[in-house]
Amino acid sequence: MRQRLRQASALALVVTLAAVLTACGGGSTDTPGGVDISSGDRHVNLVAYAVPKTGYDSVIPAFRETPQGHGIGFSQSYGASGDQSRKVARGLPADVVNFSVAPDITRLVKAGVVDQDWAQQAPNDSVPFGSVVALVVRAGNPKNIRDWSDLLQPGISVVTPNPGSSGAAKWNLLAPYAAASAGGTNPAAGLDYVRQLVRDHVQVLPKSGREATTAFEQGQGDVLISYENEAIMLSRHNASAPAEQRVEYVLPPQTFKIENPVAVVNTSQDKAAARSFIDFLFTSEAQRLWAQAGFRPVDPAVIAETAGLFPGHIDRLWTVDDLGGWPLIDTTLFGPNGAISTIYDEESRR
Repeated sequence: MRQRLRQASALALVVTLAAVLTACGGGSTDTPGGVDISSGDRHVNLVAYAVPKTGYDSVIPAFRETPQGHGIGFSQSYGASGDQSRKVARGLPADVVNFSVAPDITRLVKAGVVDQDWAQQAPNDSVPFGSVVALVVRAGNPKNIRDWSDLLQPGISVVTPNPGSSGAAKWNLLAPYAAASAGGTNPAAGLDYVRQLVRDHVQVLPKSGREATTAFEQGQGDVLISYENEAIMLSRHNASAPAEQRVEYVLPPQTFKIENPVAVVNTSQDKAAARSFIDFLFTSEAQRLWAQAGFRPVDPAVIAETAGLFPGHIDRLWTVDDLGGWPLIDTTLFGPNGAISTIYDEESRR
């Protein structure tokens, strides 16, 4: 595991340098089309986890075309969800935050920079889009990966980020944990699965979901545990690549519903602009843009309209509520003394 941690550090350096060059990890202000979205009479600082940048590249320009968004410029910062949350808690300027998991916003409530009732300030508990946990494999699925048990086959190498920094990693681990534990009713079985996975099959520990995707693109691992939207993005990106670089993805029969919340920071210099932007995320226009970027919309009409964008059948979609809610999950599984955190700590000392 120590060797894996050294590999992860080297990978993080490479990806960080790439992020600096592409402005994905800091103040990104340009869309792929070259439209400057930083200027305006008013301004919104968006601090988000790494993965939804592909969606915001379309959503932010669309918002700026509305009467509510006219004249509002944007600064954007993307990175590992936990790291981003801690930066805002320490004073990083932000008007809107969008993190992978609710506890990363709860941290800001405790820090006094997000209102206690943030989840009631927007529809759907302030979750404008989401995804499900998927398994990304090489083209043709040469290892015949279909379900969670297949990841424990001898010799299978798995890429998934570090839950200490990444919200994506928590979702990735909750999916097999829920499947193996029958929704938490047999926690020992769920933890036994996670222990085997981490001990015998996870070779590197990228800091974020996006860094994990980059590692897989660079040829590391047989399987990438990821958000479905990352899998869609990766398969589109490599569609015209040589066969050995192409990927596809599998939805296990049992997987996990991913919900990525947003909130207004109460130290915002323009709360009205921040609120207008969050409101726009729930409009049918923005919901369609999220769907086109590979994220699952939350508006029922748009869900039905875009169903064809999300093929595949799921027998059982577990949720945070099935496992008792984030306060319980974060304490018992991912907190300093949580069972999954302990597994990672033990493996790091091996």
